[in-house]
Order: sequence, then C-alpha cells, then structure tokens
Amino acid sequence: MSFLKVGSTNLHYQLLENRTHTGNSAVVVFLHGLIMDNLSSWFFTLANPVAQNYDVLLYDMRGHGFSDRPRSGYAIEDHREDLRTLLDHIVPHKKVILVGNSFGGLLALNFAKTYADRVQGLVLVDAQVNNTEWREMMLNSFSLEGSERDQVITQNFQNWLGRSSKRKSSKLAMNAEDLLYKTTLLDDVRSATLMTDEDIRSIAAPTHAIYGGESDILTTAMALSRLMPQCNLRVVEDASHSVLWEKTDLVKEWIIQAIESLQELTAATVVLPYRKSPSFTRELQ
Repeated sequence: MSFLKVGSTNLHYQLLENRTHTGNSAVVVFLHGLIMDNLSSWFFTLANPVAQNYDVLLYDMRGHGFSDRPRSGYAIEDHREDLRTLLDHIVPHKKVILVGNSFGGLLALNFAKTYADRVQGLVLVDAQVNNTEWREMMLNSFSLEGSERDQVITQNFQNWLGRSSKRKSSKLAMNAEDLLYKTTLLDDVRSATLMTDEDIRSIAAPTHAIYGGESDILTTAMALSRLMPQCNLRVVEDASHSVLWEKTDLVKEWIIQAIESLQELTAATVVLPYRKSPSFTRELQ
C-alpha cells in the first residue's frame, strides 16, 4: 500500500499506471462517497477496466478506508486541498478527469471551480452539491443518537452493507459511527461554505452527469444541467441515489464512454493550460 502524508494525515492511495497510452492523456481520478465508502467501491468496479487504457489514481479520503482518521479537518476545503496535494506529488503537471460518486462528485465540482487549470473534465454519478439543501439533509439525517442514529446509518448505507459480509458490514457501520460522532465532521458540515448558482456557472470543465430518476437529489441534477455551460445529463429511470449499485453495468459502460470522450478532448489540446471545449448536448433518458 502507498501513503502520502498531507500535513499530519496519512492518505492511502493506489496509482494504476498504463504504459500504452499517449503521453498527453489525462489521469483518471476516482473519488468515492462520504462516511461508509472508500476507494474499494471504484477499485472493484471501474478502476481496473479504465486502467487498461489510462493512468488511474484512487485514494481513501481522510477518515475513510486505510487513510488516517484525524479528530478534525473534514471541511470541503480540507478534502479539496488533500486532493490537490496528492495530484501535485503523484501526477504533477498532468490534467485529470475527476470521476466522483455522491460526495465525491461534490468534491470534484469544488476542485474544478478552484483549480480549473488542472481539470480536463468531470464525470459525476448522482453528485451532491454543497448547497443549503445538502447541509440540512446531512444534519437532519445524522444529528441523532442511540437507536435512531443506528437506523439512519443502516438506511442510508444499506447498499454498502448489503454488498458485504456480516463481519465487514459490522466494521463499516462502526467506522461510520466513529466518523460521524467522534470527529468534527458534522460541525464542519454545519459551517460548510455553500456553493452558489454563480459558482456552478463558473465551472467550465466539460461534464457528464448521471443520476437516478428516483434520486432524492434529482433537483440538483437539473440545476447542474441548467447552470453549467458544458453539462451532459442522463437520468436513469428506476434508480435512486445508489444508481452505481443498482445499475452497475449500465453506469460502468456510461462512465467508460464518458472518459473516452473527455480523453479525446485531451488529445486535441495541450495538457496545460486549460482550453474551453465545445458544449455538450444534454441528454435525458
């Protein structure tokens, strides 16, 4: 296992290098969800197929997987700077395609807003946005105690728990409790910097987004499609926020196609500096 120390926190990462791609290909970076998730959700679905053609970087966010779980430091800005430091040390001078699920998509959007020159494109899977609705949902769901707290964890992460053995499920639930109630994560959510419509409009990176038709944040998808200058949106019927788990084969195929499309843009431009690309067509299915 590989680790990089960012401040006082060790972050676990895996770099899957491909020796056959052209030199100016963007690095594909997979960003997992918050609390119950870790890099394994991407490692066992998309990372290895994508690594057949491109360099791939995965990492456990602070507090997740094999990375350290510090008592504090879970603001969006902390996660964003963790990602920047990883890229600067592991794939310097390379543009990246950020593939983010749920909170990973939120992180991708915030990174693209702040470090536009590093981002070739975004691939979002039911991505959250750090707006008022997100903050209220997080606090209402997780600011609980006792049996109510345990029930919320089970309900929110049933897809993760259902895919794991009983022993692993128990460990995942315990890790979730520790992260939620023994760190400043909820306090950091409470004081989070919120993204405005103008912030979203400023994200020029070509973006492919896929959302479940029954997702509780489908309004977020519509807002991204309306506000972002280059957002290609696909809505999958009969799927919820857990579209990655519920429609895995479809989402895998779609993500690979999206990455290939964004890599074509990379091949047509110099890696740095960033150049704005033609608008994508929105697609609703």
